[in-house]
Amino acid sequence: MGNCFSCFKVPPPPSATNQSTILEHKDETMELRSLFSHNAGQNHVHTNIESHVNGNKKSINTMSTFNGVGSDNCGSLPMVQSNLRSSRGFYSRLPPLGRSGTNTGLSSTSDCKQQKEPSDNKINSLFDQYKDPHEDIILADGIERLCDDLELSPDEFKVLVLAWKLNAEQMCQFTRQEFVQGLKSMRVDSIRGIQLQLPVIVQELTINGESFKDLYRFTFRFGLDVTSGQRILPADMAIVLWRLVFTIRKPPLLDRWLKFLECHHVRGIPRDTWNMFLNFAESIGDDLGTYDDAEAWPSLFDDFVEYENDQMNQNITKDEFIKDSSAEND
Repeated sequence: MGNCFSCFKVPPPPSATNQSTILEHKDETMELRSLFSHNAGQNHVHTNIESHVNGNKKSINTMSTFNGVGSDNCGSLPMVQSNLRSSRGFYSRLPPLGRSGTNTGLSSTSDCKQQKEPSDNKINSLFDQYKDPHEDIILADGIERLCDDLELSPDEFKVLVLAWKLNAEQMCQFTRQEFVQGLKSMRVDSIRGIQLQLPVIVQELTINGESFKDLYRFTFRFGLDVTSGQRILPADMAIVLWRLVFTIRKPPLLDRWLKFLECHHVRGIPRDTWNMFLNFAESIGDDLGTYDDAEAWPSLFDDFVEYENDQMNQNITKDEFIKDSSAEND
């Protein structure tokens, strides 16, 4: 409260003709300060202001009136001016409290925190660096050069994440529209910007199940050969993509699932099987004993659980046989 008026302009000093009045007023002020010593600093500020405004003994009443104003309520000060009509001109010149220099500074700080909009021109220029000389598209060679500049391997998880953010329709190529719209959605327009943003996106994927589910479903479409109208993902491609997308959030049974696919030479993975495997892995966990074949799971899951149970039974039988043989030898 002691600084409430620190931003206000101080009126010019009184003229020499009022000097005697001011000296008389100062004596009265000293008496009042002794009466209100617990709030002397605050009242002294008010007295100085009123002495310049009024220049007469009415300020004595004003001081006692100010004392009734709450010390924590600067805004209540103008409400006690009913007997000080001559002060209206002074208060009309005061800057509004809501527009002080402090508020302006806060606004500027907020504006500085707003992220800079990516430049369409920069993104298009970046695309031109990697696009094919004969087509307006980034093909395999351009993607390889892009990955080199990003210091990434083309088969790295972050490259899959980048393709997901670009919403790429087909593996090994990025169209101009995909590239421009994707980088704008990432709010970047440079190689350095992509490098900084990708780890942030990966971190979000590790904690946000819905975002990961979207990436997971995108991965199936991304692996299809769109030009040939492919609708079922070849098993070898599915295995590669399963290992890639589960770089994070890897389910406990993934390795056994992929081993089953390799051993049984499964030809292809339909979209429903791909999508439902995520639900299957999350609900079953590592305990296949909770699997209910009466539920509407793809038949390939039934075969997998049956295969795993057979393997477990064979291991149990083998262990029992070894124990029995050891006992007989003893």
